[in-house]
Amino acid sequence: MKDLLRIKSLISSDIEILLNQQVKKEAQSSSIYLAMASWCNRNGYDFSSEYFFKQAEEERHHQLKFYKYILDMGGNAVSPEVTGIKQEYNSFREVFEDALDQEISVTNSIKNIYAKCLKEQDFVTMEFLNWFLKEQREEEYKARRALELFEVIGEEGTGRWQIDKHVGQIKYDSEA
Repeated sequence: MKDLLRIKSLISSDIEILLNQQVKKEAQSSSIYLAMASWCNRNGYDFSSEYFFKQAEEERHHQLKFYKYILDMGGNAVSPEVTGIKQEYNSFREVFEDALDQEISVTNSIKNIYAKCLKEQDFVTMEFLNWFLKEQREEEYKARRALELFEVIGEEGTGRWQIDKHVGQIKYDSEA
């Protein structure tokens, strides 16, 4: 049986392209966090490794949300190829600096899609993106707080061990 022909898409081709780029960005984020988890594990930072495994799973979930949304709107979702993921880090701190940079990049990408939707008056996709904007507020907060541990605790002596121990305890309460 032939595939059903979708006669009309609820998103423009420009928005579909941006959403597919976001699918790829989320897949890359998941892979980056897996690499960070692996590096942390190999270097004895067990709590941070677990933290990054959870982050990788969350990014994969985000990827699938975008993917399914494109399909639900009658678009063509594209399964991305992910290559060139950094596997080695020069320091424990660098892992967290890169994590914050990654979250800021994702936020900016979502804001770019939102701006395009606003221009096209694609209010349905804007409503869909609101969940991600709230999620990014949390993700950037947690990444910043993790990086701040390096300043508050310091890396000397048992500092990195203390940082590792506290990373998984960072919480964000948007209602506070």
